[in-house]
Amino acid sequence: MAYQQAARAVGRLLCRRSVELVYGGGKVGLMGVLANACLGEGGRVIGVIPQALADRELVHTGLTELRVVGSMHERKAVMADLSDAFLSLPGGYGTWEEFFEVLTWSQLGMQRKACGLLNVNGYYDPLLAMADKAVEEGFVRADHREILLSDVDPERLLDRLSKYLGPSIDNDINHHAR
Repeated sequence: MAYQQAARAVGRLLCRRSVELVYGGGKVGLMGVLANACLGEGGRVIGVIPQALADRELVHTGLTELRVVGSMHERKAVMADLSDAFLSLPGGYGTWEEFFEVLTWSQLGMQRKACGLLNVNGYYDPLLAMADKAVEEGFVRADHREILLSDVDPERLLDRLSKYLGPSIDNDINHHAR
């Protein structure tokens, strides 16, 4: 399937670029595929997982480093602290929530780390269209829209994430809002 192929490609590319993977610590789904691809190439992988998920035996036991934390909130804080950029593969509610939190931190000027979506098979097309519509309708400023990076090619997206400087964000998020 295309999603698994994309996850494997990202894992291999991270390793080849000597980029350490920080991720949610799971062994299932695309998270597991991504981690296994990176580990298979000799890369370093740090997993951060809440105790409740570790207790459900969802934890990947073959990681370079595993950090078991008390809550999802702590997981996100630790992952954000350890990460230089954020890349989301196609996923569900948890993926979206974690991605939008760090994207919001960028919008508010709380961090200047790159936030990118790997748009496999057009998965994120509706979300990207919604972001564009939010700009058109005045709910998101154009300079804030620019902080949401996306690409269909994992190598190109990683290049963009690594070169990202981020716009100078005006903390007045209501400027030009309706």
